[in-house]
Amino acid sequence: MGQRLSGSRSCLDVPGRLLPQPPPPPPPVRRKLALLFAMLCIWLYMFLYSCAGSCAAAPGLLLLGSGSRAAHAPPALASGRDGPPSRLPFPAAPATQLAPGGETAEGAVSQEEQSPEAPDSPSPISSFFSGSGSKQLPQAIIIGVKKGGTRALLEFLRVHPDVRAVGAEPHFFDRSYDKGLAWYRDLMPRTLEGQITMEKTPSYFVTREAPARISAMSKDTKLLVVVRDPVTRAVSDYTQTLSKRPDIPSFESLAFRNRTAGLVDRAWSAIQIGLYAEHLERWLRHFPARQLLFVSGERLVRDPAGELGRVQDFLGLKRIISDKHFYFNQTKGFPCLKKAEGSGRPHCLGKTKGRPHPEIDGQVLRRLRDFYRPFNRKFYQMTGHDFGWD
Repeated sequence: MGQRLSGSRSCLDVPGRLLPQPPPPPPPVRRKLALLFAMLCIWLYMFLYSCAGSCAAAPGLLLLGSGSRAAHAPPALASGRDGPPSRLPFPAAPATQLAPGGETAEGAVSQEEQSPEAPDSPSPISSFFSGSGSKQLPQAIIIGVKKGGTRALLEFLRVHPDVRAVGAEPHFFDRSYDKGLAWYRDLMPRTLEGQITMEKTPSYFVTREAPARISAMSKDTKLLVVVRDPVTRAVSDYTQTLSKRPDIPSFESLAFRNRTAGLVDRAWSAIQIGLYAEHLERWLRHFPARQLLFVSGERLVRDPAGELGRVQDFLGLKRIISDKHFYFNQTKGFPCLKKAEGSGRPHCLGKTKGRPHPEIDGQVLRRLRDFYRPFNRKFYQMTGHDFGWD
């Protein structure tokens, strides 16, 4: 009994396969970190995408990212969206802008003064998406009028995160139509889902071929026209030309064929552009009235937020642009946009805007008001709005 058994095994000496196996080692730490980093990137992308619209509601932030568009639209708006871009139906000859009597309107095709202060520069958030989106044909166009306030309207609208616009005037439907829609679309900025592509070319309103051409591109295009007292507009038009050509004849000699008889020269482009009712008749042959919005140039100066409210409703946009985005510059006599937070400098239109007008004889202005009065009243009836120019 006291002998030790040789060859016997200890009770603890059990084969390893009979014991429970330890759990497998965890995956490498690097794999976990990579997965966590990928999830963080996805979350950051979704967060920036969703907050871009709400960020623009802060006072004066000039963001051009993506935001959520309002589901509501005014009852008068057409519900359809642009379909696939159509091809040009035929090679087109260059457009001509004619006076009502058939004469070519002098200077009517002259491009509205471009402002160097209005580059198509995206905000930091939209830059984040610069590789995304696609170029679309415009769903809305500011078609007129020259010296009515079109540059101000475009700059104010660019505050909205769901509006992307071309900085320069494309002049496609009056000068470059033969280049085709592909060329035109390539001029447009990239947009994301839910954003509106816009452009402005004020000479479209007085170009005979423009209504049919825009309708051929898309019958659902929304058209904005900034109108202004035609007498004041004519003086402003003359002032712009005078700044470039100081040797031109006086306003009075250009405005009248016969000053003694008081016969107004309708062929002069500065006068002809202000015959709004005659130009509007051509547009109404191709577009229903509900697709045109007439913006008051005077109210755009007095109450920019109120007028921009109408524009945002017309475009089906959420009302983001409000009084807190504007401040009135007493020196220029125009409203300015507040710059982004951290900067005390406002964003105003260029120094070429708000030029002092030359002194015009009061009798000349009264004769022009008498001339425009019947045209203005017809325009009020056609638009259903009294602009108060009389």
